[in-house]
Amino acid sequence: MHALRHLAAIVLLPGTVTVVVPALLLSDADLARWPLALLGAALIAAGLGMIAWTVSLFARVGRGTLAPWDPTSRLVVRGPYRHVRNPMISGVLAVLLGEAALFGSLALLAWWAVVFGVNAVYFVLIEEPGLRERFGAEYEEYAARVPRWLPR
Repeated sequence: MHALRHLAAIVLLPGTVTVVVPALLLSDADLARWPLALLGAALIAAGLGMIAWTVSLFARVGRGTLAPWDPTSRLVVRGPYRHVRNPMISGVLAVLLGEAALFGSLALLAWWAVVFGVNAVYFVLIEEPGLRERFGAEYEEYAARVPRWLPR
């Protein structure tokens, strides 16, 4: 709960200064893009929140980091990991999609697709076999119960 209080304060205070007030100062032509920019900012905030949450779980529960050279020593199945196996990447993808919306950038949208595609292949070919090797039956049961990307 302590981290959520900090996150709420950060989103509310700098968020007001860096998103709400600038949106109010934009010209009429700029305001036409405002709903898309607001959606983008919301996706970025949600994605950053998810990344922070999952990194925290890796540290506290998994006793490791997101880095392949310093992996968790325990399988993390709490928080968003109860619903999908890759919520950290979901957070990253939300940030990228938010950036594409915020800047109205098709190039960033294409980058989002590349990052998703690379991770979709990486998880199946490298990460999941590594998790099966490290955690055995515990991971097998988890993978059978929890979907990779979309909650059931």
